[in-house]
Amino acid sequence: MGTDTTPGGTWADIRSRARGWRTVDIVVAAVLGVAVGVVFWLWNIVWSITTPLFAAFPPGQAAVYGMWLISGVLGGLIIRRPGAALLTSIAAASVSAVLGTQWGVMVLLDGTLQGILPELVFLAFGYRRWGMGVAVLAAAVAGISPAIRDNIAYNVTWPLHYQVIYGVIVVISAAVIAGVGARLLTTALARSGALAPFASAKG
Repeated sequence: MGTDTTPGGTWADIRSRARGWRTVDIVVAAVLGVAVGVVFWLWNIVWSITTPLFAAFPPGQAAVYGMWLISGVLGGLIIRRPGAALLTSIAAASVSAVLGTQWGVMVLLDGTLQGILPELVFLAFGYRRWGMGVAVLAAAVAGISPAIRDNIAYNVTWPLHYQVIYGVIVVISAAVIAGVGARLLTTALARSGALAPFASAKG
């Protein structure tokens, strides 16, 4: 196992796959969204608990941010259809919001942005390449959203160099946790046989 390409990639092929969503694709996107949404909710607690540990250097907490960016990358890698990253990310954010979060409904905006950005990376590769490099790039690009938005919405009183450091750490955390993590999880699920209905079953 370990193939990182999918046949096709022309605009006609992409349009065809975008129209060809199956019931299993929608169900799996929803299941992934629910499962990752629960993880997000738990991660909200982890974030709150660990905040005092970074009192001396608040930007350092961004090292654990990447978990919140895994949904879109994972959904795209597994389902491999146009829109899968966005749908999975929105579903996960919705579940997190319903369970309760200190950021309220704003997580829905975050989920949308963090789904669109990796979607654009997968689109740039024609929805054909799904290897580690693409996964890491998709996750890093997804990290650009919180790297900018958090500084505007929450970190506005920080010195500029703190904001820059925070943004850089968020992107790196996204690449490692969401990118490498999602790629390894996809491979593990493929080896278990859980991805049999998908092209990602090959790894």
